[in-house]
Amino acid sequence: MRHSIRMLHTAIVLVAVAILFGGCTRHEPSEPVLRVWHFWSAPHHIRVLQSLVAEFEHRRHCRVELTPLSWSEGKTKLMAAFSSGTAPDVLELGSDWIAQFSSSGVLAELPPQTVQPERWLDWALPPCRWKGRYYAMPWVVDTRVLFVNTALLGKAGAALPTTLDELLQASIAVQERTDAAGFGATGADEHRLYKKILPLMWTLGGDVLDSNGQCILYSEPNIRALELYAALSQNGIIDTQKQLDAAFVRGTVAFWNSGSWLIEKIEHENPSLPFRAVVLPGRERATPGISFAGGEYWAIARATSNSELARAFIEFMTDRPQVVRLCSQIAEAGFPARRDCFADTSLTRHPAKRVFAEQLRWARMTPVHPRWLDIERILEAAVVDVLYGRSDARTSLRAAHAKIVALLNEA
Repeated sequence: MRHSIRMLHTAIVLVAVAILFGGCTRHEPSEPVLRVWHFWSAPHHIRVLQSLVAEFEHRRHCRVELTPLSWSEGKTKLMAAFSSGTAPDVLELGSDWIAQFSSSGVLAELPPQTVQPERWLDWALPPCRWKGRYYAMPWVVDTRVLFVNTALLGKAGAALPTTLDELLQASIAVQERTDAAGFGATGADEHRLYKKILPLMWTLGGDVLDSNGQCILYSEPNIRALELYAALSQNGIIDTQKQLDAAFVRGTVAFWNSGSWLIEKIEHENPSLPFRAVVLPGRERATPGISFAGGEYWAIARATSNSELARAFIEFMTDRPQVVRLCSQIAEAGFPARRDCFADTSLTRHPAKRVFAEQLRWARMTPVHPRWLDIERILEAAVVDVLYGRSDARTSLRAAHAKIVALLNEA
């Protein structure tokens, strides 16, 4: 009996000791988690991004949750997340989206010492700023060049065009003398069509907004640009960017204004395709045309509780070793927006990539305006009306101009 009592007493003591020391055990704090939304959803892109993120996680002893978005639905998802209070800590934004988000007060202001404006290409900085303050950090930039099927050009007996007039004449020659299309014209393809008409407007001396944000769409240079685009489309085919990329790779279109992703697509699907990439033709032979330039930027949600870690992340991702690694491993990432690595030879090994680097010297970004996406929609609708014969260039641009003015007055 006593033995049983002693055993029970010992057991009680041991349990008490276990509870005492268990309650005093010191647990290591859990790793901080950073939520990042981005637009690199292809398997290869995700692998490259994850390798960079893994290095950041190791350095900062944290965990990064990556969520890929699509360009077609990403903006809507981001707006819904900000409205519901579920926005990520860090988000990637396209250059023409930033003004809408920064002007609405949902992005964290970045101090100049974090941005270091002197590091970036001059024309890559304006999208970062709103009312003199910084709300985003440049990451990568890219442009569009003219892809030329040299075999079709030779078959038509046409020379490589160096002016816009020569481009139209060469397109006519291919259309009339071969069984292929002369020119690939983007039609009703949201967020893509404006990237094809703006270069013609800029090259011919036009624009959509002036430096004060006033609409100047209805102008003679813009009318000529839209008439030229319609004429090119009549001597080629009208389709979406995706379908025209595929048509060029098949060898069924002679001229097509596209991005650096097309280089990789040609190499994988039709490596024997006889093609060249050239800068866009200009008004005169001595001056290239002005192409569309786009960029990817990093921003931080104003409501984040991980602001220090978020700033460390965007500084890491935009630092020279990481951004060069990204652009050298993903062809369509383009080029770093940093001055100190823009001319890195590891990024221009392919002859076509050197053309993209040259075109970036003759490129522009869209105006920085919080209603740009609405303006873009009006512009694209006006172009589509002309492409499909529902209106002429002058009438269509006059109507679009009035709509944009009303939009700006409303804003």
